[in-house]
Amino acid sequence: MMEDIRGVAAQHAQTCNDIVAEIGKVLVGQESMISRLLIGLLTGGHVLLEGVPGLAKTLAVRCFAAAIDTGFSRIQFTPDMLPADVIGTEIFNPKDATYSVKKGPIFSNLILADEINRAPAKVQSALLEAMQERQATIGPVSYPLEEPFLVLATQNPIEQEGTYPLPEAQIDRFMLKVRIGYPNKDEERKILDRMASGRPEPEVKTVTTPADILAARQSVDQTLVDDKVRDYIVDIVHATRDPAAAGLAELDGMVENGASPRASIALMKSAKAQAFLQGRSYATPHDVKTVALDVLRHRVLLSYEAEAEGKTPEDIIERILLGILVP
Repeated sequence: MMEDIRGVAAQHAQTCNDIVAEIGKVLVGQESMISRLLIGLLTGGHVLLEGVPGLAKTLAVRCFAAAIDTGFSRIQFTPDMLPADVIGTEIFNPKDATYSVKKGPIFSNLILADEINRAPAKVQSALLEAMQERQATIGPVSYPLEEPFLVLATQNPIEQEGTYPLPEAQIDRFMLKVRIGYPNKDEERKILDRMASGRPEPEVKTVTTPADILAARQSVDQTLVDDKVRDYIVDIVHATRDPAAAGLAELDGMVENGASPRASIALMKSAKAQAFLQGRSYATPHDVKTVALDVLRHRVLLSYEAEAEGKTPEDIIERILLGILVP
């Protein structure tokens, strides 16, 4: 029985490797970002990508979608958008005095929400329902969204003119917030050779289907998590709420609000997916630590004192990971 489970898991893990190989035809480096996109796909958790312009965030998501034989929509958010531009609307037909529903781009499987922080509050509210409830409401009727459904959003952290800060409730709906950094010199040289040569961009081939993705999610769900690892997850999340009680007195007063129970769930699911991508049928504390920053950085709100000292959520989380005893 266990051998059968491992065999099926290995097959699904190979599918993930195929996706990575196809993306690698176009994208240079950014292995961490690709890994987090896969974790989101394997757990059904939405992913927020944050980085300055030109770091291939949109290109990565487009290649990611091309490798999967499924629906894909790109929504370019702007300050003048309306909710109907995302979810759709009812259209009146004067000939027979009836309404017909025209569904918007949210009715797809992989949604690229480009520059999501440029959308006004009403649009973000409509997107919030789709992300959390897996449905969209047009008029009096709510329509379910087809699985797999995944929102992959990008935002620019430096240009704030014409942007609307994401509500805390919506940020918390993202399982992962991934910070995208600059490539190193070797990677940038490869980018230069590949993208500035005038040759056509390599084509990304479809290597998997929605059925394969849903089956892979079942394999991830079967990944074993020992009770000690579960306790470790709870200890980390509780330490974001009350660092002093966790023996981290130097962090006392630096956290305004810690992570919610949704963070504990996200941390466990992400650790399972991380173990799966590493070819293991069990999660370890190292898997938890690997994904902890991306799971928690947008869920820890700092106090004024911490901000005045130049602290970041990453600083707090890294200190907690150092201070909590690893089982």
